[in-house]
Amino acid sequence: MSRARSHLRAALFLVAVSPRGVRIRVPGRRELSARPAPQEPGMEYQDAVRTLNTLQTNASYLEQAKRQRGDPPTQLEVMKLYLARSGLQVEDLDQLNIIHITGTKGKGSTCAFTERILRGYGLKTGFFSSPHLVQVRERIRINGQPISPQLFTKHFWRLYHRLEETKDSSSCGSMPGYFRFLTLMAFHVFLQEKVDLAVMEVGIGGAYDCTNIIRKPVVCGVSSLGIDHTSLLGDTMEKIAWQKGGIFKSGVPAFTVLQPDGPLAVLRERAEQVSCPLYLCPPLEALEEGGPPLTLGLQGEHQRSNAALALQLARCWLQQKDHQGPGELKAARPSLQHQLLLAPTFQPTSRMRHGLRDTEWPGRTQILRRGPLTWYLDGAHTCGSVQACVRWFLQALRPQRPGSGPEVRVLLFNSTGDRDPSALLKLLQPCQFDYAVFCPNLTEVSSMDNADQQNFSVTLDQVLLRCLEHQQHWSRLDEEQASPDLWSTPSLEPGGPTSLLLAPRPPHTHCTSSLVFSCISHALQWISQGRDPVFQTSSSPQNLLAHPVADSGASILREAAAIHVLVTGSLHLVGGVLKLLEPSLSQ
Repeated sequence: MSRARSHLRAALFLVAVSPRGVRIRVPGRRELSARPAPQEPGMEYQDAVRTLNTLQTNASYLEQAKRQRGDPPTQLEVMKLYLARSGLQVEDLDQLNIIHITGTKGKGSTCAFTERILRGYGLKTGFFSSPHLVQVRERIRINGQPISPQLFTKHFWRLYHRLEETKDSSSCGSMPGYFRFLTLMAFHVFLQEKVDLAVMEVGIGGAYDCTNIIRKPVVCGVSSLGIDHTSLLGDTMEKIAWQKGGIFKSGVPAFTVLQPDGPLAVLRERAEQVSCPLYLCPPLEALEEGGPPLTLGLQGEHQRSNAALALQLARCWLQQKDHQGPGELKAARPSLQHQLLLAPTFQPTSRMRHGLRDTEWPGRTQILRRGPLTWYLDGAHTCGSVQACVRWFLQALRPQRPGSGPEVRVLLFNSTGDRDPSALLKLLQPCQFDYAVFCPNLTEVSSMDNADQQNFSVTLDQVLLRCLEHQQHWSRLDEEQASPDLWSTPSLEPGGPTSLLLAPRPPHTHCTSSLVFSCISHALQWISQGRDPVFQTSSSPQNLLAHPVADSGASILREAAAIHVLVTGSLHLVGGVLKLLEPSLSQ
């Protein structure tokens, strides 16, 4: 391990192709300091973000905080007390005309579609989402744009000082945590900027999420459900559906897309318990009948479900607010499907069509073409979303014309939290990557110069060891594919066809080399080999090619006619990559 530690000191962590037999010993833990940096002239925004970061939970107290978070229902009452300390009451939020959206997969994309559609009607929109990709101010948007550094700084310090002044010794008399603070800040920004509506994305779950202090949203939505955040939400789809259905309110219409029978039944029961009219969205094809196909600004077949939900949410909001042009109904008589009312089919208006077409949501099925390099960016981090990501990636590769030389496929991956990296990596195997690269969600080895990228909830050792574990999982999967059982049952994809027949599997001839780097910048330097016209560095770190695989791979990457790089597994990883590939996002 001493050699690895010397690589760390050289700002590089690079591991062999197959880590079998490697024993990992972790020396003394290196905590990432949460202390705000000294104030520098002209750095007011960064000062605000550094102070905000002190509200993150330090790794050494994370488990203790989980044990002490108490009865979940009381958390909403605590959030209401924070809201009162900030100078607002829950009744004040009613005037925001909120669209409240939850789900496991696609809730952010659904929010983006919905906001863009309604902005096209000349409405002033607010949009609260998480996480951010490059800068924290992306979480609070006005008319689709992140609030300016000046506006963020003004509202941050105003709220921070107000909460500081009202601190006491009670459990809710301290400062709120990171996400709670930003939720409070979003409410204040939207009210003071006098938005016509606010699209609010749930953070985690729904029932006990701090956004759920909203009393009277105009409409609610539930995107596709899956397994995620199991330590908080439960380990079955039904338990997770119960949490998501917690945003339903009496008399407030809600919409969901088609879900598996069990979770759909739970959503229906949750809606009935509070007298919430819940509607099932028809597929997008039903809204396209009799008109031209709808063009989506976000790629991938799975985005059609998100767009169908967004159209229903936008139309319902327009109807509830007596706004002109909600779209002409195709069928006036309601019908039942899966014991739920089927949402009406209607003819999308030209403004709805333009909204779907013009939607932008970086880091989700995003493609950047840079000379011989093509970057495929998708923050998929659940089994369902990774499956969708693989389908999108392979579909995007198909139109490629045969080049004049070899093509190389590279995976850049990381996963965080309580997710199962082995399951995610197994789903990526069909992409037949030539290289699998793993690195933590750190843009640089030290993030102290960039407060937006700081994360105090984990230590440096923890994130590096997790990358090593990812590499080990990948190597094991590669070995299993290289020497499979001659006769075995085919793997079954949820929702796909099943077969009880035993069938011989063809021999696996594709072998992937894998590498671990200590930060995103070093990984991108090795992958791009100076061939990306935007991402250019003055010098490579020492030992970048110290390992034979890195050295030989560099030669292959320099000679390749095309390099296809899929970045996935974590939105934070995608954000760090975008920060380096798109410098304008940091301005």
